[in-house]
Amino acid sequence: MGWRRVLSVAAGLFAAAPLTAHATAHCEWTGYLGNDYAVCTFDPAKDNIRLFNADATGKAYGGFRALGRDIWFSGKHVIRFAMNAGMYHYDLGPVGLHVEEGVEKHALVRGGGWGNFFLRPNGVFYIGKDGKAGVLETEAYAASGIQPRLATQSGPMLVIDGQIHPAFLPQSDSLKLRNGVGVDDKGRVVFVVTKGPVRFYDFAVFYRDVLNCRNALFLDGSISSMMVPEWGRRDESEPLGPILAVTDSLP
Repeated sequence: MGWRRVLSVAAGLFAAAPLTAHATAHCEWTGYLGNDYAVCTFDPAKDNIRLFNADATGKAYGGFRALGRDIWFSGKHVIRFAMNAGMYHYDLGPVGLHVEEGVEKHALVRGGGWGNFFLRPNGVFYIGKDGKAGVLETEAYAASGIQPRLATQSGPMLVIDGQIHPAFLPQSDSLKLRNGVGVDDKGRVVFVVTKGPVRFYDFAVFYRDVLNCRNALFLDGSISSMMVPEWGRRDESEPLGPILAVTDSLP
């Protein structure tokens, strides 16, 4: 969960352009029940979905600018999409499970605690070494024996096997900017950032009923950020902890 300093220009970026003007092969705006959502969908078998937190020296990136610069200067890849991946500590390190390219950087957390991360059931988004993506409740993940190439733990779950998280209230007055990740009925990874403040319940219903995700995971709120170069969008909320990104190889 950790401390975070929000330097958000996201609201201005959201409001700057009409929803219908922004659509790419992977990202589009979708409206549902009075809320608008930026939805980006990727095929884990074809698209290079990766998880980042720190550079080769161990320094946390803290945002899209530093990550993009590091990837660009590697001379091998360029970012097509990025989103903050979940909750973090004071040092920007992950609160829960964090696996990058098959290497576990932080272990799965199964104990209790305070805040959204520990609003049970929480869960794990992963891409296995077989290239298949999924979202599982934490205890189910622990029992699964999955060998992940990528994994990030957060909480709460939004949708669990087609059911809305039992703690969410349809009339809740807790309205915040939010982002999440789910896997749809075609096995595609679906990243979403809300345009404005929404309640957990509405966000979960959108994932289940519109995006056809039987399992979806909340990543974070308030600082929820995304980078979509084709939209000319790079939110400047910082610092960020772990970051999910989709990269392309340079020719």
